[in-house]
Amino acid sequence: MNSDMEQRIDALDLPYRTREDLKASLADRELTDEQFDRILGMVFSEYEKSRIEPCEAVGIVAAQSIGEPGTQMTMRTFHYAGVAEINVTLGLPRLIEIMDARREPSTPTMAVHLKDDWAFNRDRAREVSWQIEAAPLHEFGDITIDMENMQVLVLLNKSVCDRRKIGLEEIFEAAPRKIREKRHFRDFDVEEDVKKASIVFIPKNRESYQNLFQLAEHVRNVIVQGIDDIERVVVRKEGGEYILYTEGSNLKDVFEVEGVDTSRTRSNNISEIADVLGIEAGRNAIIQEALSTLNEQGIGVDVRHIMLVADMMCMDGEVKQIGRHGIAGEKESVLSRAAFEVTVNHLLDAAIANEVDELNGVTENVIVGQPIQLGTGDVKLIAKPVNLKI
Repeated sequence: MNSDMEQRIDALDLPYRTREDLKASLADRELTDEQFDRILGMVFSEYEKSRIEPCEAVGIVAAQSIGEPGTQMTMRTFHYAGVAEINVTLGLPRLIEIMDARREPSTPTMAVHLKDDWAFNRDRAREVSWQIEAAPLHEFGDITIDMENMQVLVLLNKSVCDRRKIGLEEIFEAAPRKIREKRHFRDFDVEEDVKKASIVFIPKNRESYQNLFQLAEHVRNVIVQGIDDIERVVVRKEGGEYILYTEGSNLKDVFEVEGVDTSRTRSNNISEIADVLGIEAGRNAIIQEALSTLNEQGIGVDVRHIMLVADMMCMDGEVKQIGRHGIAGEKESVLSRAAFEVTVNHLLDAAIANEVDELNGVTENVIVGQPIQLGTGDVKLIAKPVNLKI
C-alpha cells in the first residue's frame, strides 16, 4: 500500500482506530485502484450502517436489547469456575447485582495476576497466596484450654511457620493486637515464650468459664497472616503463568502485597473498584462484568447498549443503580418517577413540594398523550414566508 492510499484512508470520515485497523489490514496487500476503491466503499458503507440515526430512542433500544436476552438466562447462582472450586454468581442473579450496583456482590472474587518474577514460579506464587489468604491462628499450631489454670495455651509449630514464611515474633505481635482490634475482646493478658514457641492467653476474669471459652474461640479464629476479607486462594496455571483466584475481595490491601501486578489484577466488586481506582475504572468494570455474564450464557449483546447503561450509572461521579434508589428515582419529571414505582408517594411528595412537570421526557408525554420528542417528533418545522418574484 502506497502513501497515496494512506492519504485517501485518512481523508475518510471514519474513527481514528477504524482507519488504523484498515491500514494494518491492507499494508501487505497488492491492490489495484479499482479494488482499493471498492474496499473503501464497503468499509464506509458498513460504518454508516452501524451509526445511530439522529433522534433515535437509544435508551429504549438498550433496555430491550439487554432485557429480552435476560429472559433466556439461567437462574443458577453458584458455579464452580473450572477445577478451581471458586464459587461465582452467574446468569440473571449476577446481571441484577450489576444493574443494582450492590455494595457487596453475593460471591466476591478476585483474579490476582503476578509480576514476572512471581508469575512463572509456582513456589513464589504460593508465597504470594499466603500473604493474601486469611490464615487463623489454629493453622499454625495446637490450641488447648487449661481449665485448671484458667488460661488458653498456644503451642506454635515452627516448621509450619517456616514453610509459610512467617516469624514467631510476627504471630506474637499480631494475635493479641487483632483480637483486641478486630474481634473487640480486650479483657486478657498475654505471656510469650520464644524458646518454647508458645503464647499463653489469660482472661482477666478468671472466675468465669464462659469468659475462658469465649477467649479460646477468639484465639482459635484470629487472623495472623493474610488479608481478613480473603477467605481462600487457589493457584491456577493459565497460559504458562500462575494466577491467584480468591474467595472474597479486598482490592486496596491486595495491591500492597509484594509481587502483585496491580495493572492486571481485577475484582468483581464494582463499587470497590470505583472507590480504589476511580469512577472510570468502575464504568469499565460494569461493561466488562455485564458482557462476560451475558457471553457466558451464549448471549451476544452489542457493547454500545451496555456502555450507555454504564455511562448513565456513572455520570455523576459515583456508581448508582438503575432502580428507584438511583437513576429512575432521581428523574426531574414527577410523572416519570411516578410511572416507575411507588406512584402515590411520588405524586404526594411532588404536590407537597409544589413541583412542576415540564413534560420534556418520553414517559410523561406518553402519559398525557402528547407527541414524544424522539425520532420525527423531535424535528421542528417552521414555515418561513418568502417573497417570490414571479
